[in-house]
Amino acid sequence: MISDVLDFCIGEACSSPPLSKEESCELAGKRLDIVLVSLCDLSRSKVQHMIRAGQVTVCGRPAQPGHLLRPADHIRMEIPIVPLSILPENIPLNIIYEDPHVLVVNKPQGMVVHPATGSEKGTLVNALLFHTQDLSSAAGPLRPGIVHRIDKDTSGILLVAKTDAAHQHLARQLEQHAVERSYRAIVHGQFADSSATIDAPIGRDPRDRRKMTVQHKNARHAVTHVDVIQHFADFTEIRATLETGRIHQIRVHLAWLGHPVAGDPFYGPEPSYRHLKGQLLHAERLGFVHPETGENMCFAVEPPPLYQEILTELGEGVRGRD
Repeated sequence: MISDVLDFCIGEACSSPPLSKEESCELAGKRLDIVLVSLCDLSRSKVQHMIRAGQVTVCGRPAQPGHLLRPADHIRMEIPIVPLSILPENIPLNIIYEDPHVLVVNKPQGMVVHPATGSEKGTLVNALLFHTQDLSSAAGPLRPGIVHRIDKDTSGILLVAKTDAAHQHLARQLEQHAVERSYRAIVHGQFADSSATIDAPIGRDPRDRRKMTVQHKNARHAVTHVDVIQHFADFTEIRATLETGRIHQIRVHLAWLGHPVAGDPFYGPEPSYRHLKGQLLHAERLGFVHPETGENMCFAVEPPPLYQEILTELGEGVRGRD
C-alpha cells in the first residue's frame, strides 16, 4: 500500500508538512487530532480513527486523539492512498527555464498540478513525466518534482525540482519564507487604500471541507501583502505577495476583505463575472536561490490571453463612462 507521510517534530522546522520553526512551536499544547486535521485534508473523525488504528505515533509510540503535544514530540502519520497509475502524457509545456537541478514552468489555467482520485490524467505531473525522467521523489509517488502547488484554475509560474537534493534545499527556502511569490488578480470592488497587509489565520471551513476560511480555531498563521495596480469601475487589479503559503490563501484573504477574485467558483459571487469558470489569478513572479549554484534566480510571466482580454474590456468600460 502506498502512503503519504507526515513526519515532524514540535519546535522544529520541517518540509512534510511545510512548517517554519515558529509555526511548529505554536503547535505545543494543542490536541494531536486537531493539529493533524489542520495539516491534512481529512475529517476529524477520520483522523481520530487513524490515531486509534495505530497509523499515528508520537515519539514512536501509539497515542490518543486527545494527546496534548509537547515540545520535542515527534509525530509520524501514515496516510494510505489509493494506488494510481501515473503515465507520461505528451502534453505541451511552457518551460521558462531548465537545468539539471530545477525546472520552471508556466502552468495554464485549468490544469491540475498532480494526479489524485478523479484527476488521474492531463495533469502537470503527467506532462513532466513525458518531458523528463529526472524528477525528485521527495514529495511522494503522486507528486514527483512538485515543490509547491498552485490551484487548478490559477495560471502562472511553478517551480519543479529534478533531484532530491534540490527539492530539500528549495523546501527549506519555502519553510523560511525565502521564496518570492507574487500574483496578479482582478478582484471585485475598489480598494480604499493603495496597499494593505492581510494578517489573518486560515483553517479548513468546518461547514464545507473543500473550502478554507479565516478563523482563529484550528487555523494556521497566514499573511498576504496587497498592492493596487489599477482601478476600474467595479473591479480592481491587484498584486498579491505571499509571506506564507496556505491552501487558497490569496483567494480566502481577498474574499474575507470583501474583494473576492473575479470568477472564483468557491469564494466569489454567483453568477461569476462573464460566467467565468475559474478565478482571474495569475502567479506572475517567482524568486529563489538556486540550490546548486547559490545564484539568485527570478522569473516573471505575463497573464494569459483571457486575463489580458478582460483587462482591456474593463479599461474600455471606464473610458466609455468618461
